Amino acid sequence: MICVEGISKGFKDVQAVKEISFDAKDGRITALLGPNGAGKSTTLRILATVIQPDEGKATVGDIEVSDDPMAVRREIGVLPHNSGLYSRLSGRENIRYFGELQGLDRDSVSRRIDELVDQLNMEEFIDRRTAGFSQGQKIKVGLARALIHNPRHVVLDEPTNGLDVMATRALRKIINDLKKSGKCVLFSSHIMQEVDALCDDVVVIGHGEVKFDGTIESLRSRAGTEDLEEAFIQMAGIEEE
Repeated sequence: MICVEGISKGFKDVQAVKEISFDAKDGRITALLGPNGAGKSTTLRILATVIQPDEGKATVGDIEVSDDPMAVRREIGVLPHNSGLYSRLSGRENIRYFGELQGLDRDSVSRRIDELVDQLNMEEFIDRRTAGFSQGQKIKVGLARALIHNPRHVVLDEPTNGLDVMATRALRKIINDLKKSGKCVLFSSHIMQEVDALCDDVVVIGHGEVKFDGTIESLRSRAGTEDLEEAFIQMAGIEEE
């Protein structure tokens, strides 16, 4: 489980998040929603141990992110919004590099890559340089890189951004399979259709604060509408022009 307890983070004159608290449970998919600038990316970067909170704490499994970042990185797989692949390396080499960074031996990495290539249907492009990859191919390699060490917790930042319909459907199945295997899945998205199709729980952030934390059903009930987009707008406190 991922547990966030009262974390705050500021950058110079900007308070990005203010005493945010929520849980993302094992065997469930939790959406982190909010308008641009709400604090989603800051929260995910704290969980990924890229930055540390000014106040509060966050734990991944039983490990506090500020106490032992390296241990957290062994527990978590992260797909960032920008996949950040090394363009001169092939897809396979990108994944292998991260597997070896995680301490896996070469034989284990090779077996795991073969599993992921089959699962993600990457046979046609896995041994090509990633320069020139389509967005869908980049996402698949980035996801394989995040999953190479079979982490218990998976954080995905807008994973379907730029994907076509078939790639989105394939990714949706993969995310559901992660849930079925008992993993904790936390992802951010601006696409309410994806949230509705995938998620069990929703955390809505607005102006750096948690505005809602609960199930999709309770979000609809609180907002008094079946329209998930409208419910999100209400909870986030977004003023429409």
